[in-house]
Amino acid sequence: MNFLGEKIDTIVDEFLKKIDTNWQPSDFLPDTSSTDFTGELKALQSECKELPYDYLAVLVGDIITEEALPTYQSWLTDVTGIDKMNPEGWHKWVRMWTAEENRHGDLLNKFIYLSGRINMKQMEISTQHLIADGFDIGTGRDPYLNFVYTSFQELATNISHRRTASIAKSHGCSQLSKICGVIAADEARHAKAYKSFVASIFELDASEMMLAFEDMMRKKIVMPAHFLRQAGEKIGQAYDHFSDAAQRLGVYTGSDYTDILESLIKEWKVADFSNLTDKAEKARDYLMALPDRYRRVAGRDQKPKLAYQFNWIN
Repeated sequence: MNFLGEKIDTIVDEFLKKIDTNWQPSDFLPDTSSTDFTGELKALQSECKELPYDYLAVLVGDIITEEALPTYQSWLTDVTGIDKMNPEGWHKWVRMWTAEENRHGDLLNKFIYLSGRINMKQMEISTQHLIADGFDIGTGRDPYLNFVYTSFQELATNISHRRTASIAKSHGCSQLSKICGVIAADEARHAKAYKSFVASIFELDASEMMLAFEDMMRKKIVMPAHFLRQAGEKIGQAYDHFSDAAQRLGVYTGSDYTDILESLIKEWKVADFSNLTDKAEKARDYLMALPDRYRRVAGRDQKPKLAYQFNWIN
């Protein structure tokens, strides 16, 4: 982790935006102090009327995922090799990354509340459950595993928010489309940062980084909301149904998972490393063959059918 501590200011400046000039949720919401607020609210609700059921289910699942930010911050500050008493270095990155991410849930939560389409109390119960339940993503405290996970996950959330932006636009909800679009742009920048961390580790410790990449892909990347549930349900009971809705809409699919994996293999130049240990060579062979294997399996998959009633949706 020393490579981060030595140049954290440069990393922050490259991948995060200045707070005073960055966008804030209020930039995209009706101004409650304006004399036009009632008209703006009616226009927002009118735009949201045509959003379909699956879309609302996916959007709420995305919001709950974003709102569980306390879990992600506490996880990232517990990585092995971190001096928790040092306010600089890795901790500075985590704090500033968290500050950017915090805007996402704030904005989407306020927008969906104003839309009038969502049972806010039920959504809030699910959010509290997800934070209380935490997650088990298979990384432990290992920084190599954690950076593979964050690289993959930020790319996945970028895809999800870009797709929700496109679908909102297709249903005439232009403001929600803009909101999902700016959030997707943040996720893309964050993905670049985490990918650069892994690239730096590959330069310093290629064999161990290769083994960590293989380890995460054998476990499979689980989404941070994999414990998602509604009131009265068991841990994780709502997640599969949320995932099914995302697949039906084409918001995030098995093909996207494979595309992300393939992009990371290319980005990190996995095929080009020499002088790997025998174990790391085998790990690379496994990784190089994995995208084609996934595509063969994906060709046999069918879109899941609608089979779930979410209590989040009015």
